[in-house]
Order: sequence, then C-alpha cells, then structure tokens
Amino acid sequence: MTGVPRISVVVPTYNRSELLARTLRQLARQTLPRDAFEVIVADDGSSDDTRQVVDSFADRLRIAYHFQDDLGFRAGTARNAGARLASAPLLCFLDTGAIPGDDFLRRHLAEHEEAARPTIVVGYAYGYDPEHPVHALDRMSRMSPEEIVDELGDDPGFRDIRHPHFDACGFDLHRRSLPWNLLFTINCSMAAADFHAVGGFNEDLTGWGGEDLELGYLLHRHGLRFRISRAAWVIESPHGRPEISTLLDTFRDNVERSLRRYPDSAFEVGWALIGMNRPFFTWNDEYRTFALWREKVQDLTVADEIETARRAAGPDARIVVFGAGAALPPDAGPLVALDFDRAAVAALARDGHPATYAIGLRTPLAAGSADLVVITSRLAGLWERWHRDLLAEAHRIGAAVSTEGIR
Repeated sequence: MTGVPRISVVVPTYNRSELLARTLRQLARQTLPRDAFEVIVADDGSSDDTRQVVDSFADRLRIAYHFQDDLGFRAGTARNAGARLASAPLLCFLDTGAIPGDDFLRRHLAEHEEAARPTIVVGYAYGYDPEHPVHALDRMSRMSPEEIVDELGDDPGFRDIRHPHFDACGFDLHRRSLPWNLLFTINCSMAAADFHAVGGFNEDLTGWGGEDLELGYLLHRHGLRFRISRAAWVIESPHGRPEISTLLDTFRDNVERSLRRYPDSAFEVGWALIGMNRPFFTWNDEYRTFALWREKVQDLTVADEIETARRAAGPDARIVVFGAGAALPPDAGPLVALDFDRAAVAALARDGHPATYAIGLRTPLAAGSADLVVITSRLAGLWERWHRDLLAEAHRIGAAVSTEGIR
C-alpha cells in the first residue's frame, strides 16, 4: 500500500493470540478505507502463535509487527516501539481484546477534526472493569459489537468503570482537578508529535498500572485538552488477570516512580490512596480537597513553630519540617524544609534555603535521616484525613516527631 495513513493503531500484546485475533478482525471491518490507517502489533515477548495471527491479517490490514524479548511486563516499552514504527500523524492506542465498533477509527478522526486545539481523545470502554469483568459477553460471541452495545449499553454493569466519574463532570474532564487521571490506554488517541514531544511512555514503569497516568499528566502539562468520546467506543473482552492485590502492588510502585521523577502533590496523594488500598476513583476528590486547603494557608507563616521545635531539639539535631511555609526562622541552620506550595518552596530557595516540594505523605528522604520531624499547622486542615499517613512517613524518616503546631 502507498500513501501516508491518517491514523496508526498501536496494539500491545502478550500471549493472548485469540484475543488479538478478535481485535484485528474488527479492525479489518472498519468503515474507514483500508489505506487510511495502519495497525502495529507490539509484542511484549509472546511465546504463543501471536506472530502467525498477525501474519494471517496481512491481506486484510495494513499491518506491521514488532517483537521485544520477554523481560517482564513492559507494556509501555512495547507501545513506544509501536509508536516509533507508526507513520500517521495520529496515534491510537488500543488494548488486545478491546473490540471496536465498525466506525471506531472514523470517530477518533472526527473528534480530532472537531477539536479547537490539540487534544487527547479518551475513548469509552464498555465492559471495562478489571475487578468485575462482564462474563456474559462470552455468550454473545456471535453478535456484532453494535448489537452487543444495543443489548447491554444501558446496563450499569456494562458501562465503562469510569462512567460515574465522566457523568459527574458532565463528560468534561477539565471540570475535574485532575483531568488526566482518567486516561486509560485501553482506548485513546493523540497527535504523534505530542506523544513524542513528552517522551512517550516511561519505560521505567514496569508491571501493571500507572504508565498511562504518567503519560496523561505529561500531556496535560504540555497543554493538551482531554476530550471524552462515547462514539469512539470499544468493548472489553473478558480475560484472566492476576489477583487485584498483585496489580495494586505494581501500580503503587509505579506511582511512586512517577512521584520521584515528577515531584507533584497529585502523585503523592495518589500514592497514599493506592498504598492504603483506598478507592482509586476518590483520587480526584481527595486532591481537590487538598488543593482548596493549600489555597487557604498560602500566606500562613510558621517560623515561630519551627524555632520552638528547633530549640527544644538542640543545636546539633537533624531536623525535617513538613509544611515549612515561605519563611524559616533566622539562623535556622541546616534543617530540611518541605512544603506543598510551589510558591513557598520558590521563596525559600530565593532566600538561600533549598526546599523540597512535598506534602509529607511520601518524601524522597531516606529512612532514619532525621532526629526530629516537625509537622506544622500548615497541615492542620489535612490532619483529620491524613494524620496516619503523615505520621507513618514522619516516623520512617525521623527518630522523633513533633506535632505541637497541629494541636
């Protein structure tokens, strides 16, 4: 085939050749002309007949195949490799086993054409719920995707797991505090240039979960808008997954890696939620509560609290402060200052006191690196909700903890 396609579909896969065949069959039925799109299967080290399945579609699809050695779960690395092979100006990421409707690619293209500015299209995924897959779909294998959606589309148990949160923001992700944390790579699209501009997926994020969230964070920071599309839908095919507790372990590890790479209170809140096995979908509301408190105390100075704790600890004590604010006491010495307001951190730096941007739920500091951790009244409004997490981190870092400013 000649000519540049309009959109490239990247499908990562690993030992799921039967599910992959389902996805490729439906891509071969797209109403978009065959030469207008290409499919790149990015294989994360399969040992089954995945390559043979891909080859069997060579007469029906403009298709390419990339194989990487099996070095563990490296979906982000596989997607990056697929994206590098892509030649279209738009990239669509689609999971193995996701069954698109006949107009799927036309709809993705239309969303980008209608958008007023560079956009990420967050496609809808019927039946997507890792903990509660819709097994009834196995009994409907002879129905077309459109027939399945007509039959089950209004069933709350068949809706995308994100649907209540889409609904809560009126299907406008920019009404949320975190527009990016509902970007799942089961079904999404964006300009290839924007994807490459932010470096693609972080290949240090291995195991399940988190690489799509970091990508969404970077694209949002890059200035892109997020646009939900119910028209560009897929149906998630039921398939086996590891235990949810195992998935959450790797998810939490990956969010911590994102936090270390991009220190941001949003990742810090997410890490704490996942680590305590709290519901993922409360992340946006928890962060919004935190952001409102940050605005309330942006001018609160706690130099007196810090000085009182410093004097009590003695001149040689190694001190870390959670919620240091924009001003330290005179002759504060070599204490380590953390604050959750970037403006306060910048003010300390201008005064010659290097500071770290962090709330105190998870910090980059080593265990046992302080004699005393001081938690100031700048964290008072977060105390009822987060005191266990703050104290756990403070005790991990320091031999003693002072909360006099909170009381």
